[in-house]
Amino acid sequence: QVQLVESGGDLVQTGGSLSLSCAASGNIYRTDAMGWYRRSPGKESELVAVISSSGSTRYADSVKGRFTVSSDNTKNSVYLRMSNLKPEDTAVYLCYVHRSDGDGPHRRTYEHWGQGTQVTVSS
Repeated sequence: QVQLVESGGDLVQTGGSLSLSCAASGNIYRTDAMGWYRRSPGKESELVAVISSSGSTRYADSVKGRFTVSSDNTKNSVYLRMSNLKPEDTAVYLCYVHRSDGDGPHRRTYEHWGQGTQVTVSS
């Protein structure tokens, strides 16, 4: 079993900043990528940011230049620094982990999601 524990969600004013953290624990052999999705009422889940084990990153266009994703592979943790927050950033932010075990033809991949942490940006 793999567990993801998120923290850092809060109520913040427009233009403010917030940092989210997520720690993964359990049976993790290899973490290939970690990141964040968000879900808001009436909208589909959106990829916010993801970072691979090699350090490459990918962001949603809506957060580029404002959000920064980072990770600590030794701690199986991922972080999201959010700046210049806007009301449209209001959502439940879910931690995401893509892991694998085995190699070559025996490699198997898994995806895990956290419960989410609420971020609310007031106008």
